[in-house]
Amino acid sequence: MEGIRFENTRFDPDLIEFHGIAQQMARSVGYTADLNIEKKLAQLLRLRVAQMNECSYCLILHTQAAHDQGVPAAKVAHLPSWRESTMFDEPEKAALAYCEGLTAYDLPGFAPLHEALTAHFDEKQIAEIAAIVINMNLWTRLKLAQGQVPVLDG
Repeated sequence: MEGIRFENTRFDPDLIEFHGIAQQMARSVGYTADLNIEKKLAQLLRLRVAQMNECSYCLILHTQAAHDQGVPAAKVAHLPSWRESTMFDEPEKAALAYCEGLTAYDLPGFAPLHEALTAHFDEKQIAEIAAIVINMNLWTRLKLAQGQVPVLDG
């Protein structure tokens, strides 16, 4: 994230050791964790949560992480319209639907979203998908609450 720094505009989450709690979870399912699901899919899920929650910090970080994982730029650009894009395969679509359902949870019928995953992923992979989405929701909400905003250097 060259040329960008981040500033807190609301509060420092370390006042209550919040970062420590979040970092503990990130070690298990964050973008540097060793998981059973494909790394590119994990990055798409993280980035989709960041998009849905409009977290500047997470959008910048996870767009770069997706690039670093080899996710094509066009696929990243089409992520908000994954339902209409032919760039996403059926397992990715099932995982993205689940991701959106778990993030927004105002979608009717969450159970079918979970059931759709079982056609493409085993139980451990489904647990990882859920944990990735939950972890990203924690981080996006933390960054939004603390008011972390990007500032261009120079």
